[in-house]
Amino acid sequence: MATIKASCLCCGLVELSPADLTLMVCSHAPLSYYSFKCPDCGSAVRKPADDHVVSLLISGGVPAIVWDLPAEALEVKHGPALTYDDLLDFNAAISDDDMLAELAGAGS
Repeated sequence: MATIKASCLCCGLVELSPADLTLMVCSHAPLSYYSFKCPDCGSAVRKPADDHVVSLLISGGVPAIVWDLPAEALEVKHGPALTYDDLLDFNAAISDDDMLAELAGAGS
């Protein structure tokens, strides 16, 4: 079994087995990462994984979990950003049972 060395922010270099690591490979490569729980301090550690790191971890026996980034996440957004007031107004609007009933009946 391979021993994989990784660094923890608190403890420095630690030794892990492939089973100790989670490798998440994204369809949008810059969002790929690996994570582990530090065997010394118990901290959750998450680090970016470029193509080279992905190859090394897979060759070391770490199974890759492939995930797709939703296309909406990369869409260019137009218009002003939402504010806290916008969110509060939206929450108030959907909390109004009469308005929801009216909207539900509008499609009939």
